[in-house]
Amino acid sequence: MNKLALYFRLVRADKPIGILLLLWPTLWALWMASGGVPEIRVLAIFVIGTALMRSAGCAINDYADRDFDKHVKRTVDRPLTSGKIRGWEAVMVAMVLSLVSFLLILPLNALTKQLSVLALIVAGTYPYFKRFFAIPQAYLGIAFGFGIPMAFAAVQNEVPAVAWWLLAANVFWAVAYDTEYAMVDRDDDLKIGIRTSAITFGRFDVAAVMLCYGAALAIDLVCGWYLGLRWWFVAGVVVAAGLALYHYTLIRHRDRMDCFKAFRHNNWLGAALFIGVALDYAIG
Repeated sequence: MNKLALYFRLVRADKPIGILLLLWPTLWALWMASGGVPEIRVLAIFVIGTALMRSAGCAINDYADRDFDKHVKRTVDRPLTSGKIRGWEAVMVAMVLSLVSFLLILPLNALTKQLSVLALIVAGTYPYFKRFFAIPQAYLGIAFGFGIPMAFAAVQNEVPAVAWWLLAANVFWAVAYDTEYAMVDRDDDLKIGIRTSAITFGRFDVAAVMLCYGAALAIDLVCGWYLGLRWWFVAGVVVAAGLALYHYTLIRHRDRMDCFKAFRHNNWLGAALFIGVALDYAIG
């Protein structure tokens, strides 16, 4: 039972915010691709698969960062970093979860399966981008948003241009919220040489976060309007914009705990967008 508890912590099952940040864009895409009526089977596959792949990503991320996390206050007590589990165990957990995720999508079409392989490659390579890429959060946005093209593929058996634009919006959103997250660890990351957007943006970090929020919401708005969504959807975007402005009040002084609070609060921003989409299809 102690080992299972450690695996539970390894995959951040005790911290569901990561699952939600992957799930909201996937749900937007499923509703948009299906005209507001996603098939229950497909919905269940994507919800469970999202949770499993986020968990697998956490395990492989901790394996990649096992020599760095011991120097970061927030991560020093993680099961792998603290030596309570071994590196091969983290890799095993990631592989098992990835395999189960792939088995889930076997009933879906070939295009979805092909995209799932690409999604796995992106998720597995993300941790190493922090070694050399100045804004790894952009790559994270691709990994966190790959459920968007997969959802369109599963429902429509194609990936239209609007799906890629929605993915682009998710990249901007991920840069915004993960920069807030990186602002928490900036001092530690500078010492150990990991690249993050918070370091790259420097004193313009707050401005960059707000610009990324603006770009993400603007693209979402255009995509929704293109797909025929109207006032309920616009209301969702307006609420999301208000939440982004609230995040500004939290991060402008760069206090570590307030930045972390802003990061976690992005769950509500994603939820606001989804509620706007769902309501527009239901009663718009």
